[in-house]
Amino acid sequence: MTNPQSRRTLLKGVAAGAVAVGWSAATGTWATAASAAPGRYSPLPQLDGVLETAPQVLADFSADFGKMVTGTPRAVLRPGSVQDIVKIVRYARANRLTVAMNGQSGNGGDRESHSSYGQAAVPGGISIDAGKLATIHRVGATSATVDAGVTWASLLDAALTIGRTPPALPDYCHLSIGGTTSIGGIGGTVQKHGLLADTVREIDIVTGEGQLVTASAATRPELFFAALAGAGQVGIIVRATVRLIPAQTTATIMNLFYDDLATFAADQEKVLADGRFSHQSGEIVRRPDDSGWRYKLEAVTYHSGAAPDPARLLTGLRDDRAALQVVSMPYRDWILRLDPYEVFLKQEGFWSAPKPWLSLILPASAAQRFIREVTAELTPGDLGAGFAGVYPFLTSKITRPLVALPGEKVAWLVDLLRFPPPGDPNIPAMLAQNRRLYDRAVALGGKRYLVGAIPGMTVDDWRAHFGAKYLPFRTLKRRFDPGAVLTPGAGFFQ
Repeated sequence: MTNPQSRRTLLKGVAAGAVAVGWSAATGTWATAASAAPGRYSPLPQLDGVLETAPQVLADFSADFGKMVTGTPRAVLRPGSVQDIVKIVRYARANRLTVAMNGQSGNGGDRESHSSYGQAAVPGGISIDAGKLATIHRVGATSATVDAGVTWASLLDAALTIGRTPPALPDYCHLSIGGTTSIGGIGGTVQKHGLLADTVREIDIVTGEGQLVTASAATRPELFFAALAGAGQVGIIVRATVRLIPAQTTATIMNLFYDDLATFAADQEKVLADGRFSHQSGEIVRRPDDSGWRYKLEAVTYHSGAAPDPARLLTGLRDDRAALQVVSMPYRDWILRLDPYEVFLKQEGFWSAPKPWLSLILPASAAQRFIREVTAELTPGDLGAGFAGVYPFLTSKITRPLVALPGEKVAWLVDLLRFPPPGDPNIPAMLAQNRRLYDRAVALGGKRYLVGAIPGMTVDDWRAHFGAKYLPFRTLKRRFDPGAVLTPGAGFFQ
């Protein structure tokens, strides 16, 4: 029962000459051409790319950005085509293996999974390198069609050549479009354009049955809406059509500072309501004398030509005007503003250290109470070289049904994007704090964003998180992934 294949379709062996030709369920290992007994393994399909089992490759796909959870796959698919993913999903289902897409995005030649707590891990299964699907197929006046492994930074540059931009972008743009839209994708334009997933018009997706399907709000809507912000549970997004809008040339950034939380929150919600800024975010920051926390409202307007008058834009706001910071820069420089910060984090070792992030969404009615509780126990050491983001958005802007939101018109994102120093012994304590803050947020009517490190999440926790959407979501999971092949790291239904 041999299976002749071209050299490029074979698994790269652990050692020269040890070429794997298929999976042996009897031994739970990959069979090699040198040692496999005829008929004792399931032959691999012919592939355009390669499936690798070299120890270093498996190690590279075992960890993620968070550096706290590991899950070593048995093989890594470097797809040469979308059909490779179709074949491998079918093969995995037939052989009771699991599969997960791994974003493998990044900047400066570095590539890694950007999940933070094992969400993209597939221990014992097959990890798919999304970075091998990185073609920008079309960029037009109103939309672009791209492979799932294309990063937002790459799409941005392609769109800017014709004066266009994605309307919603993450703060860190070197992330794959497939990965971010699978979890939602949030940034400082959520107030106007929703999540990154809200800007997707159409997807090509490989279901857990190994079917390649095109889906949109009009065609196969049940699959479309379950895939976007569905954390890879019903299929693997392999291509997406994303909305584009005209791009401005310049960003003028105004940083406003507040010592009083109530005043900060009122101004945040005021500018949210009147929509005067293109981008709106905020942070909990240290006072200049390091005596405690204060609050920063980051307000940005995009424009071409002369800069707007800050005094006019800031009318009616009650910030500490003497502390106001205003700067203008090219639009692209603003969008990629975290690139120099990334260089610093990598040089100082923060990037490669464990990062127990926490991302929560609070109803506006409870946001101030929760933020006060957070700041009462938050220390600079809890953030390290990271930051704490806090800002409101309109829940009506979120149109993807699997995004769990508080039941109010306005919600607040509360982000603890921690970058502890290398060797910090307090990671377990930070994880425990994350769990405690999450439970407190839930008690106040809050939800979690799918990015983050919250230990001990149970099926009951996820059932409460999704609420009335949980059972319909589980039904769609069983329909489109009946063998439970896809993305086990999410843990929604296990």
